[in-house]
Amino acid sequence: MGQVKAGASGSPDTICFRGRRAREIWFIQGSTAHNPYCFYHWQSIDIFVYFSHHTVTIPPVGWTNAAHRHGVCVLGTFITEWKEGGQLCEAFLAGDERSYRAVADQLVLIAQFFRFDGWLINIENSLSLAAVGNMPHFLRHLTAQLHQRVPGGLVLWYDSVVRSGQLTWQDELNQHNRIFFDSCDGFFTNYNWREEHLERMLGQAGERRADVYVGVDVFARGNVVGGQFDTYKSLELIRKHGFSAALFAPGWVYECLEKKDFFQNQDKFWALLEHFLPTHSICSLPFVTSFCLGMGTRRVCYGQEEVVGPWYHPSAQEIQPLFAEHSLEGAGRGWVKTHCCLVDAWNGGSSLLVRGLIPPDVGHVAVRLFSLQVPVPPKIFLSLVYKLEGPSGVEVALELTTEDLGSCHVGGIRTLTAGTSSRHSPRPLRVPPTKLARWVDRCGQQLPGGWVQRCYEVSLRGCLLQDLFVSFARPPGSPEEASFVCRLGEIQVVDANSLLAPLPRVQAVTVSRVHWQRATSEEEGPPAPLRLSCTLHWSHLLSPVRCFRIRCRMGTGGGSPGGGPPGPEKPTLLGLAFVNQYRIAELQVAAMGPSGDGHVEFLVEPVPKEGFLVPQAEWGRAALVYSMPRT
Repeated sequence: MGQVKAGASGSPDTICFRGRRAREIWFIQGSTAHNPYCFYHWQSIDIFVYFSHHTVTIPPVGWTNAAHRHGVCVLGTFITEWKEGGQLCEAFLAGDERSYRAVADQLVLIAQFFRFDGWLINIENSLSLAAVGNMPHFLRHLTAQLHQRVPGGLVLWYDSVVRSGQLTWQDELNQHNRIFFDSCDGFFTNYNWREEHLERMLGQAGERRADVYVGVDVFARGNVVGGQFDTYKSLELIRKHGFSAALFAPGWVYECLEKKDFFQNQDKFWALLEHFLPTHSICSLPFVTSFCLGMGTRRVCYGQEEVVGPWYHPSAQEIQPLFAEHSLEGAGRGWVKTHCCLVDAWNGGSSLLVRGLIPPDVGHVAVRLFSLQVPVPPKIFLSLVYKLEGPSGVEVALELTTEDLGSCHVGGIRTLTAGTSSRHSPRPLRVPPTKLARWVDRCGQQLPGGWVQRCYEVSLRGCLLQDLFVSFARPPGSPEEASFVCRLGEIQVVDANSLLAPLPRVQAVTVSRVHWQRATSEEEGPPAPLRLSCTLHWSHLLSPVRCFRIRCRMGTGGGSPGGGPPGPEKPTLLGLAFVNQYRIAELQVAAMGPSGDGHVEFLVEPVPKEGFLVPQAEWGRAALVYSMPRT
């Protein structure tokens, strides 16, 4: 997956908060949740805080994976509240340095072990003079140790306690709380501020203005400048004075509005903030996305439906585009709009739906989907999988912009505009390149489900890849305005030479922690089947893969568990793994008679970062042969 980077150092950032739902941490391998909350505007934020009112909140691995895939830092929460919180603070802060250093060291080890990036420290109770006196030392030790052990780690302090130990929110950075700001990486203000608070903070923040995160309660509780769909009013003032922003509880659109309109409301909320939120850029190859949200009503693999039913797995979320609506200048002019859609998918559970209108006097409209800052290799391979909905002669194509790094030369494409930043339209390949035929043999073909794949091979020298567009051109010779609905299933941008390297195989698949359980006849009907739980392990480098698809195939008889050609039965998809192990829970298998054996074969399919299918011969395999006990 392409690496993503945030804005330039020293520029204002944006934090987004997610309230913790305790059940989420159970489902590391996903769940069957109906209508779950889904966050997908990652390009607009820099830091994601997983917040709760438990003392220590560890971000669930799925949320951490999704955020990191988009270049976003993830923080857990350390919070103390009320009388019990005060007692806890006294226990580790009011004594000598060994106590508060031990707590700080444990917080660092937790972040390091679970691979998130740091902590929001939220003390919501008063402190004794001894405890508040040690708080800056605690913060400095925590920050120093985190920086040492977690690259890019952050410690943020919430505006609550002041240097006297009193719990009194200031709604600004000032002389009463400045000591805590000086002891860590950033300061998150309370929400009831006015512009005069921002003006006073300019002198207090000095050169660290971007380290002050001005709090915005999206629920608009209390005396706030703007929340809910008026949150942009708060952002406008915050950016006017050059501060960062902390958006607390943007899940308001999910919790307080109609669930059936969630995606429309989510897009509306973030579109209103778009002007104030600089976006991230893709900064490495390969860059591949199927626009999957990590959820859906079914699972699809390359146009083929595999499993029907709701699923939710944040780790499976692919890099999301810049959701936007673009209109041409002038009344009644053309427009194009993007939004996510669960109705159909090429790979995963969703796709990107693009709607638009091309006016009679305009040849084409285009939408910018991704910002990139990639020094490109000599030759890149690009692919677009799409499907036009309904009758339409509109032509769909990829376009890209490049920046001259001194002597930029672009081969095999037509330049649309000139200048230091040039926009180009690659010519689609009629047949796949000979050397890459193993991977791109579907170029230009009609694919399952009505999808079409367009492939491009582009030679570049001395260029920086900047932006990726999808363009929609009116049918040749048509004088009428042209409307269109296009579904995008996948985009690939790959170093062509990387496709020539041999693929590592999945090796040493083992089955452990096996547990058999007989289902009740009332539950399933006679003969009662068995339920199998076990853990798969295998050997494979994680760096070349996006994930592993875990499948199983049932059988009877005494065939060789791991050898021989694949049987006629199509393997069933069980789920996705993002490490070299997968837990199978209560898989139903047939109960065998006393004279027969059964076997269940497990298959581990690697999904390379380049996004192509791996032949079954290179999957990993293991099997269990079982029989009923003889009495």
